[in-house]
Amino acid sequence: MLFELMEPEEADPVRQLMKYQKGTAGSVMTSEPVILTPDTTVAEALARIREPQLPPAVAAQVFVTRAPMATPTGRYLGIVHFQRLLREPPAEILGGVLDSGIDPLRPETPMVEVTRQMATYDLVALPVVDGANRLVGAVTVDDVLDHSLPPDWRDRDAPPGGASG
Repeated sequence: MLFELMEPEEADPVRQLMKYQKGTAGSVMTSEPVILTPDTTVAEALARIREPQLPPAVAAQVFVTRAPMATPTGRYLGIVHFQRLLREPPAEILGGVLDSGIDPLRPETPMVEVTRQMATYDLVALPVVDGANRLVGAVTVDDVLDHSLPPDWRDRDAPPGGASG
């Protein structure tokens, strides 16, 4: 099986996603968004989202939770968009600047509703929480597009014969 070829730390998140029904927030979310505590400073948050290995959609916001920080986390508190981080003093703590008014998704939320909420909030990612209000992941705009577009969409723009012009 493919899982046997993977390192345990790589296989575990995939196993977690496979337990969710196809076409739901849980089935497409990333289980490794940027998660920080409310006492983290803006400067520390900016340093974290600057890490080069983070995809842009994941680095666009910080999810603020109580410890523990690995998914499923402690209680989800809110989100801070990177543009907000840029406008705040470096010593400010995230607990003072977070947006708690964005309704998190549930893992079983259908993708139609995920897309509607993402468009409503005009965000590139939304939190996904379990019944205990613990962050279990985040759905990014990349996840929504990958789910919405046909599987062969990348091949449609390829020049005939695979040559580039």
